Amino acid sequence: MAAYDEIADWYEEEFLRAQPVNPGTGALRELLGTGSGVCLEIGCGTGVHADAVRELGWTPLGVDLSSGMLRHARGRLPIAQADAERLPVRDNSVEAVVSVLVHTDMPAYFPVLREASRVLRPGGVFVHVGVHPCFCGGFADRSDPAAVVVRPGYLDGHWTKESWTDQGIRDKLGATHWPLPQLLNAFLDAGLVPDRFAESGTPLPIVLAVRARA
Repeated sequence: MAAYDEIADWYEEEFLRAQPVNPGTGALRELLGTGSGVCLEIGCGTGVHADAVRELGWTPLGVDLSSGMLRHARGRLPIAQADAERLPVRDNSVEAVVSVLVHTDMPAYFPVLREASRVLRPGGVFVHVGVHPCFCGGFADRSDPAAVVVRPGYLDGHWTKESWTDQGIRDKLGATHWPLPQLLNAFLDAGLVPDRFAESGTPLPIVLAVRARA
């Protein structure tokens, strides 16, 4: 049983509805850009990014470990249930891979980056959109929307359920944190070469996005 199976209905019916704007969609559109061919989403969850991918000209395909999340996704895009560390996809076979707001859910995200590199065609694009490691985490208190308080803890790679709110995911399932250099170096170690970056959110960024090439 995948961790998200426990909260899949809450995620779809309450958590997403409480967010009028998905914080990752703008960065995904900006860095993925228009294209054609298959765009594989690792950790697709309930498939909420499929429309954005499709509107850019790509053909979305989703992979997730959680059958509960995929139950909601199956009407939004083609799906497969699989471990992101062992993607059921041939080497050098897809034009684009995206990972949107899931890297903190994956304690083994660095092997997942290597899998993304493996399945991409040479020159293919990988887009990572994640919560910003510098300003989001158990060490960051965002309860006052006008003033984020960042406490000690950023420098320590760790898993935590500590959260400033009980309406989010971290307090329910926990989240993994990596400092920025460790996260970016993992792209290079996987053979993915970053060529574009984006941030979004106020008063300090919520999202850090990276586009890289295989």
